[in-house]
Amino acid sequence: MKNVILSADGLCKSFAHNGGQVHILSNIDLELYEGDLTVIMGASGSGKSTLLYALSGMDRATAGKVIYKDEDIVAMGEKKLAKLRRGDFGFIFQQMYLVSNLSLYENIVVSGWLNKERRTSQVKIHANELMEQMGISHIRSHLPSQVSGGEQQRCAIARAVINSPKLLFADEPTGALNRKNTTEVLNLLTSLNQAGQSILMVTHDLKAALRATRLLYLEDGKIVGNLVLSAYHPDKERSREEQVNAWLSSMKW
Repeated sequence: MKNVILSADGLCKSFAHNGGQVHILSNIDLELYEGDLTVIMGASGSGKSTLLYALSGMDRATAGKVIYKDEDIVAMGEKKLAKLRRGDFGFIFQQMYLVSNLSLYENIVVSGWLNKERRTSQVKIHANELMEQMGISHIRSHLPSQVSGGEQQRCAIARAVINSPKLLFADEPTGALNRKNTTEVLNLLTSLNQAGQSILMVTHDLKAALRATRLLYLEDGKIVGNLVLSAYHPDKERSREEQVNAWLSSMKW
């Protein structure tokens, strides 16, 4: 039985518009489990990214609870939320948001130093290990503008995991990449997950969805589908794609 790492209870998100309320998320109940690579799919405008931001504390839910380590993220103050996002949570986005005047290495270590949980020497060692793992150690001194989009995203992944987060949030991490770089990034995320990293990813890309151990389908701000999968293996991708396609078809994707 897997342990619950984060849960949502009656989660809602809405905003005022033309004198009324527009509901983005509607009473979502959800449990995320340790070691899963959970992928959220759904049509454009279904609330996928909004759900990810609400679960991670990047955005405030209108109602409901998000429980992490027996505390409600929705009720946390900004200072405590910031500490949570620096330490226990990691983030990867479609746009990499690397600091343009820092080298790839500096982009990674600065994130580690901001957490203040490790000595400078420990952060440096871990950053070097991650750059080697991500295949970017040979361009460590390059600025983001001097490397490819795939290399930038690999740097962003290293930055996201420098503090050994309990849960990694990824919002369309391959959305701006070509096919080759997409595969490389997905291989890295799969490797991290199979080494024990818990990941929640939003995507519209079938190739990314195939890496999931669990798929959720969102429609009009509600979870309407849940598919549990075995661990990804490239030799079984064709049968996995057939299974996922059949499920997505049943969701009217």
